[in-house]
Amino acid sequence: MTLAAILSEAKVQYSLTLFKTAAIKAVEATLTEKNSKPYLTCQKRGKELLAKPEEIVRQLWIHRLLNHYKYPLGRLMVEHPITFGRDSSKRADIVVFDADRPTVAYLIVEVKQPTIQGGKDQLKSYTHATGAPLALWSDGGQAVAWHRKNPNYFVEIPDIPTATQTIEDIAGQPWTIQTLIEKETQREADGLRARSLRQLIEDMEDEVLANAGVDVFEEVFKLIFTKLYDELACYQGSYKHLRFRNQNTAAQLKANIQKLFDDAKEEWEGVFASDEKIKLTADHLQVCVGSLEDWKLFNSNLDVVDDAFEYLVNQSAKGEKGQYFTPRWVIDLCVKMLNPAEGETLIDPACGSAGFTVHAIFHVWKVILEDEGLTASHLFTMEKKPHRCYDYVNDKVFAIDFDEKSVRVARCLNLIAGDGQTNVLHLNTLDWRKWDETVKQQEWLDTYNNGWKKLRKLLAKKDDYRAFQFDVLMANPPFAGDIKQTDMLAPYELAHKANGKLESAVGRDLLFIERNLDFLRPGGRMAIVLPQGRFNNASDQRVREVIAERCRILAVVGLHPNTFKPHTGTKTSVLFVQKWNDDPKAGALCPRVADYNIFFATQRLPSKDTSGEKIIARGKDGKFLRDTHGHWVVQHDLFNHEGLTQDGIAEAFAEFASKEKLSFF
Repeated sequence: MTLAAILSEAKVQYSLTLFKTAAIKAVEATLTEKNSKPYLTCQKRGKELLAKPEEIVRQLWIHRLLNHYKYPLGRLMVEHPITFGRDSSKRADIVVFDADRPTVAYLIVEVKQPTIQGGKDQLKSYTHATGAPLALWSDGGQAVAWHRKNPNYFVEIPDIPTATQTIEDIAGQPWTIQTLIEKETQREADGLRARSLRQLIEDMEDEVLANAGVDVFEEVFKLIFTKLYDELACYQGSYKHLRFRNQNTAAQLKANIQKLFDDAKEEWEGVFASDEKIKLTADHLQVCVGSLEDWKLFNSNLDVVDDAFEYLVNQSAKGEKGQYFTPRWVIDLCVKMLNPAEGETLIDPACGSAGFTVHAIFHVWKVILEDEGLTASHLFTMEKKPHRCYDYVNDKVFAIDFDEKSVRVARCLNLIAGDGQTNVLHLNTLDWRKWDETVKQQEWLDTYNNGWKKLRKLLAKKDDYRAFQFDVLMANPPFAGDIKQTDMLAPYELAHKANGKLESAVGRDLLFIERNLDFLRPGGRMAIVLPQGRFNNASDQRVREVIAERCRILAVVGLHPNTFKPHTGTKTSVLFVQKWNDDPKAGALCPRVADYNIFFATQRLPSKDTSGEKIIARGKDGKFLRDTHGHWVVQHDLFNHEGLTQDGIAEAFAEFASKEKLSFF
C-alpha cells in the first residue's frame, strides 16, 4: 500500500505533490496494516497512528522539517495544546519551538484545513495565543507561510527559514530610506485619517506597555533614539539597509535592537548612560518595533517626533510643574520676530524639548545655506550641512532645563542638529548659586562638561553665574508653582517688596523674567511666553516697571486661548524686549529713550480646537493646505507660511521694526 493510494481511496483534497519521492518513501517505510487498516509510525511520538490523510501530510511535514529545514527533533511537538483563556482544547498539528527560548512557539504548522483562508484564520488565532512569529498552512499540494509582525499584521513570505537561518534572511527585500518615504506617502494618501506617531504610541501604551512593568517614557524614547540613529546611519552610507526591523524571533530581534541602541549611544553620547539597556521583554519589544518600523522620523520641521515627545514628557508629569511644550507655530513666530543671526549667541533657559533652539537653528541655517548658494530643503534631515551650520550649533546655541527627561530629549535633537555636539545642560536655572555643587559631580561632568566650559566663557564676570553675555534668549518658563525657599528668593529683586522685605512666595515665571534678563548682554533681546495676567494684573505693576526700567518693550503678542490645550486653557501672551544699551562695544545698540512705540497684536485665527486638536488651514480651493515639504499647515495668522497664507503678525512686526530702526532688522 502506498500513501498516494490511501489519499486516492479517501477522496480528499490532500495531495503529495509538494514532497520529494525520497520523503514519501521514508514515511511509507513505516506503514503497517492492522485489521485491514493502514497505520504509520509518528516520527516524534514513536507510536503507530491510523494513516488518515491529514496524518500522512503531517508526517511528511515532520520529515521535511527534520531533513530539509534541519530542525532538531527536540524542537518539534505535535498536537500541542493552544490555550485561549481557560480553554485548552485546541491542538496545533506541529509546533517548532524557539531555539533560544525552548518553551516559546516559533513556528506553527497546520494541515487540517482544506482551504488557505481557513488555515490562515486558524493560524492567526494560534500565533496570537502563543506569540509565534511564523505560521505555515499546507494541504500537501501547496504551502503558504506567513510572518506575524504584530498582532494585526500578517505578511506572506516565500518560505520558512531553515534551522540555521533567521526570519530576516527569508522575510523579503531589505528596507532603505526610500521604503520609509513610500510608506509615508501611502499614509499621506489616507489624509487626516492616518494615525500620527503619537496615536500609535498611545495605542502601544494601552495594548503593550501598560502591562510591561517599565517606564514608558524611557523605553519609547530609547526606541525613537535608536531609530533616528538607524535612519541617519543608513542614509549616510554606514549601512546599506535599515536595521530597525521586526524580522526575527523575539530573542534575535532584542539582540539586534540592543546592538543598534549601543551603537547610537556611542555616536550620540550624553543622552543615555553607556551601560543602559533596553528593558522591554523580547515579546513587548517585537510589537513596539513592528509598530514603529514603518515611520520615517527625519523630516523638515520635526512634526513627526514633536507630538510623540510632547506626549511622552507630559505623561511623565511635566504638566504638573506648569510646563507645556510650546507649539511650533508660536516658536516660529518668536524666531521670526527676534531674527537671530549666525554670529549671535542664543539660549533657552527652560528648554523643554528644545523647540526654541532647534527652530532658531533652522532659521540661521536657511540664511547660511542661501549664502552658500544651497537649497534649504528639509532642515531636520540626514543630509550633511556646511561646516558653518554645525559651527553655529556647537559654538552659539545653548539650552538649560531642570527636568532631566526634557534635557535628554533636547540633547537628542540638538546632538543631531549639531553633528554630535550639543550645549544642552541639566541645571536648575533659577537656583544658580548651587550650580557649583552640581558641576562638581563626576557623573554630571562626564555628560555635560564640554557644554559647561563653553557656557562659562559667556559669563559677564568670572565665576559669577548670575550674569551672562547672550545676544538672544527665547523661553516658555513654567507657569505654575510658587518658589518659597528663602535662599532661592533672596538674590532676586522681584522677590522683595517695595520696602525691601522678602516675599513669602513668588511665582516661578516672575523669577524667570528677572533671571532671563540677567542672561542677556546690553542690547540683548528676549521673547518669553507669560500668563496674560502678568500684563494687566494690578498686583504685577512692579514687575512691569522693572522690565521697563531694564528694557525697551518691543512687542506684546496675545495668543489664542486654545494655544496650550488640552493641557491648560490659560490665556498667554508673548513679551518681546531688548535691553537698553548706548554702548556699541557692549552689544547691539538700543539707546534709552523716554518715549517710544510698542507693537501690539493678537492672534485671531485659532490653531487648535477646544479639545486641543490642531486645525489644518485650507487653501483658496478649499482643500487642506500643505507646505512645500508636504506637511500639513496649521491654521493661524502669526505669519504667512513662506507665502502660502496671508501675511500675519510676524510680517507686520518686520515692517514696524524697520520703521523703528531696531538693531536686529
